[in-house]
Amino acid sequence: MSVDPPGRTGFQPVRPVRAYQRVAEQIEERILAGHLPPGSRLPAERELVRQFEVGRSTIREALRVLQSAGLIRSRPGDPLGAEVLGVSPDTLSHALGRLARSHLSGPAELIQFRMVLDAESYRLAARLHTDDDLRRLTELVDRMADCAQAAGSGNTPPDTHTFSQADAGFHRVVAEASGNALLALCARAVHDAVVDAIESTLQHARDEGGAADRMHRSTRHHRLVVEALGSRDGARAARLGRQALFDSYSPHMSPQDLTRLRAALD
Repeated sequence: MSVDPPGRTGFQPVRPVRAYQRVAEQIEERILAGHLPPGSRLPAERELVRQFEVGRSTIREALRVLQSAGLIRSRPGDPLGAEVLGVSPDTLSHALGRLARSHLSGPAELIQFRMVLDAESYRLAARLHTDDDLRRLTELVDRMADCAQAAGSGNTPPDTHTFSQADAGFHRVVAEASGNALLALCARAVHDAVVDAIESTLQHARDEGGAADRMHRSTRHHRLVVEALGSRDGARAARLGRQALFDSYSPHMSPQDLTRLRAALD
């Protein structure tokens, strides 16, 4: 057996774990386990100091870490204790949005990721949806159709906010109908991240093409998806989902990014 010479063992220096990290880990574990549900309160700082047997500065640093992670909302000295937020799509979508704006990733990768997630949500939802899911989806498409019709009349400005809310609700219901809570969480977070990181930069270009026409096209697409889900045709529903995203974003992508999106179509 060979023996490494002194100084060549491959070991790395270790750093002692600070007390605030241990405090944050314990609280996080209880939040993730559901023992501290969203809306509940942590004990006040004084009580946390007593229970963990550490100084107040340690507790405040632990709370700062948990707040940065989006798990709690804390104000120093709050007599009611920090509010538990728990795990939410908002936390994940903000992280994805930052990633899309960084040098590590980009909008095309985020859109491609959404194409993959949406397609799988549609495929599973086609097999696992309930009658109530179809009813909710139909109601949301009807709401979109009302907005599109009103926009086409020219009597009032297009209600893009209500239309977008119905569109987002549609995707949430499909994700929930997939029966996979983690997939639903990721799908919603990616949808929100795409909207935050990309939609605002494309709004002007889309307005030039006519909001009413865009609304009508989107409404027709969503009706086709409902038909595919209703007939439990998962392959068709998944294909419709990918194609709609490609059609929506491809005109604004570079040739390199367009190749990336095309790869996610099949």
